[in-house]
Amino acid sequence: MTGRRRFSGDTLVIASHNPGKLREIADLLAPYKVHIVSAGELGLPEPEETGDTFTANAELKALASARGANLPALADDSGLAVDALDGVPGIYSARWAGAKKDFNHAMEKVWRAVEDKGAEPPIRARFVSVLSLAWPDGHVESFEGIVEGRLTWPPRGGYGFGYDPMFIPEEEVMNGRLRTFGELLPEEKHAISHRARAFKLLIDACFG
Repeated sequence: MTGRRRFSGDTLVIASHNPGKLREIADLLAPYKVHIVSAGELGLPEPEETGDTFTANAELKALASARGANLPALADDSGLAVDALDGVPGIYSARWAGAKKDFNHAMEKVWRAVEDKGAEPPIRARFVSVLSLAWPDGHVESFEGIVEGRLTWPPRGGYGFGYDPMFIPEEEVMNGRLRTFGELLPEEKHAISHRARAFKLLIDACFG
């Protein structure tokens, strides 16, 4: 695609205060020898997510950190969209965990909502991730990754974060192993996740 801006610096701000998200993005960036620093380390506040799409919120966060740090910044906005719930929780996935970021509570809330709908298995869902790379001058590049799958209950696995323990990616359905993202080793998740798919598009366009 023409018109893409390449990342040419040596320091990149990760516009997130989420430890799990920071860890995954750091793992994905490791081969590219970029020095990364989080928005939290720089004392940058978390902007209010006022967008109505994943892309709008990712760009909002990336631009806020890029301007606040005067450095390029990478932000992720991601969430779980459940077909039986008409795409909910979607962009509000983190908010379902409440102020305490209790994703055990959030997963229970999702599953109760599915049961209240009377949905029959398989409970189809997808993870969506949009990665936005922004510069202090306001330029921004955004990339979307999606992984299809289904929900399971009770949650399983101690890897990953967020809703990972209740989500079985389609690749696991196809190979018959039926492991959740929470049961996959980090390197296995990185090979197929929504964030990894968005990241590949980002790397090809702006780093490759």
